[in-house]
Amino acid sequence: MVESNALSFTNQLVQGRFFVVFSTIIILSFIGTSYIFGLYSNDIKSTLGYDQTTLNLISFFKDFGAYVSVHVGLLGEVSPPWVVLCLGALVNFVGYFLIWLSVTHKIARPPVWQMCLFICIGANSMGFANTGGLVPCVKNFPENRGVVIGLLKGYIGLGGAIMAQLYHALYGSNSQAEGIILLIAWLPALASLVFSFTVRVLKVVDRQVKRERNFFNHTLYLGLFLAAFILVILLVEKKVEFSKGGYGASFGVIMFLLVLPIFLVYREELYIWKSKLESNNESNPIPEIKIVSQPDLPESKNQDIIKPLNNNNTRDQISSPWYRNVFSPPSSGEDHTILQATFSIDMIILYLATVCGIGGNLTTIDNLGQIGASLGYSKKSVGTFVSLVSIWQYLGRVLGGFISESLLTKYKLPRPLCLTFILLLSCIGHLLIAFDAPYGLYIASVILGFCFGAEWTYLFTIISELFGLKYYATLYNYGSLAAPLGSYIFNVKVAGHLYDREGVRQLEALGLTRKVGQELVCTGVKCYQLAYIIIAGCTFFAGIVSFILVARTRKFYKGDIYKKFQDNGETELPSVIDKS
Repeated sequence: MVESNALSFTNQLVQGRFFVVFSTIIILSFIGTSYIFGLYSNDIKSTLGYDQTTLNLISFFKDFGAYVSVHVGLLGEVSPPWVVLCLGALVNFVGYFLIWLSVTHKIARPPVWQMCLFICIGANSMGFANTGGLVPCVKNFPENRGVVIGLLKGYIGLGGAIMAQLYHALYGSNSQAEGIILLIAWLPALASLVFSFTVRVLKVVDRQVKRERNFFNHTLYLGLFLAAFILVILLVEKKVEFSKGGYGASFGVIMFLLVLPIFLVYREELYIWKSKLESNNESNPIPEIKIVSQPDLPESKNQDIIKPLNNNNTRDQISSPWYRNVFSPPSSGEDHTILQATFSIDMIILYLATVCGIGGNLTTIDNLGQIGASLGYSKKSVGTFVSLVSIWQYLGRVLGGFISESLLTKYKLPRPLCLTFILLLSCIGHLLIAFDAPYGLYIASVILGFCFGAEWTYLFTIISELFGLKYYATLYNYGSLAAPLGSYIFNVKVAGHLYDREGVRQLEALGLTRKVGQELVCTGVKCYQLAYIIIAGCTFFAGIVSFILVARTRKFYKGDIYKKFQDNGETELPSVIDKS
């Protein structure tokens, strides 16, 4: 009997909704590799002899792969999460392993277009992880979606700092970047494969929203403690030279803190399991089953039911072309079709704000290595900037979700208002870089990391609230499409072009000319000053545009946006075995 109960509880634990959250945390903690491009970008540039425009073009295709994942969303609509996650693991390994082979010269030096293709393939794994992991969690906890999105997206941001610490633990602090490229090829793929079969969409009949919120609050506290520990480690590293063993010990503590939420999962699933046992013990024996035929409805009622199908309006709706409904979407909060959401004014506003706002922040993250080098910072300091961005990304994502959810619940403040504030705040970070203020890059890393994380949380939560959850797997990925466009404009055409122009001017001032295949280096504040003044102006414009969405959705957020989830009960408690 004891063994039977233990087996029953183990099945309940591994196949429950809360374990889905834990599995997704682990997967996403190792998938945020596109945010640590600054750790190895200089090595790609020097090893393969690229100028800054070429490196930024590769960086653009990294962002393109990471955020253009509509095809993954469509796959998620027709296949279970484990299929999506397993394909993502394959994509991740193939893309980054090919980059490692190129940088280590184990294959012939590839043309630029092939390097762009390699990194695009590898970075596309993020879309698979989000669709296969985060989307099921949102559907499992629809009334806490803002908290869920913020918490889980936070671990993507924190994953960059975790991977950086693991890299130092394995290879030391001054090793070449080939090691981290190989690491991000196999580790995220392994995490996705191990946990893929525990992620699923489940439905429950007795949803306890307050208890769920407590679980997410406690998970947040553990995550904040993890972020604080990594931040302390970074500060200590500035004063003390860590040995390889010291990095290993610190990473061991990081991993312990990362898996601590499993105890919260155990507590919640044990509560559910005991509740089910008590319910079964108190229930009566199974009664005799009687088959009762359903009496025919009276003729008048039959006619009442059939009659509406015969009127002209219904015939018109049934026979009307599909494209008529595209521009006649339902009200905010109702389930939109993919095309209705795509062509809605609200989505267009979000898209424009994302191009101008998130595109500028992506440019900073991708160019941290070159910005730090041009301003005279050491390689170790650049690593600190990358980790700071990752930590504050985490805080922006989780605190953005929790704070906006609290403001919405208590004061009915529209969530787009939080997006407007964050976009305007990020302008300060861009200007600090533009004018090289004292400790400006440290402060900018904090501000822009926090803002970048919060922007993603608000974007994906607003999409789920305005357009419904029916096609959320696809709409989630559609919302990301604007990011690579913004990255291309600001990263390649603005920052990369102006950096190279200043670098060529500095060479000419020394009476030198650049040889073919030689790395182009620029030093001084002029390298990025004009670029970041332009980015700051465009981000301010994004904030003004997003305020239009605040005005459009103010009435919607004044109501109860979760009412339909409270009125419509779910089907049943999760079965022990999910046949999908």
